[in-house]
Amino acid sequence: MGQFIHVGFGNIVNTDKIVAVVSPESAPVRRLVQRAREEGTAVDATQGRRTKAVLVMENSQLILSALLPETIAQRARQHADVGPAVGEEGDGTDGQEGEGDGT
Repeated sequence: MGQFIHVGFGNIVNTDKIVAVVSPESAPVRRLVQRAREEGTAVDATQGRRTKAVLVMENSQLILSALLPETIAQRARQHADVGPAVGEEGDGTDGQEGEGDGT
């Protein structure tokens, strides 16, 4: 199941579908955004603010965000680092918190 991250102004995106998060400053990315707008495959999540990041999705759609690429990447990393809850399989406690700590 995919994780979702906030990309600004109440908009969320499935992290499993993100191919890249890029800055809109370069000419090739600007052309890519313009073409996506013309083709109707750009989703503007900036609420009229300046676009600071462009998320390239698996289905070739672009999501325009007013957040910095670094902010979006950090949020995606934080969601990826979240593991199972304490006491669940995979966290190293085997459901035995406080017992047999080896001291």
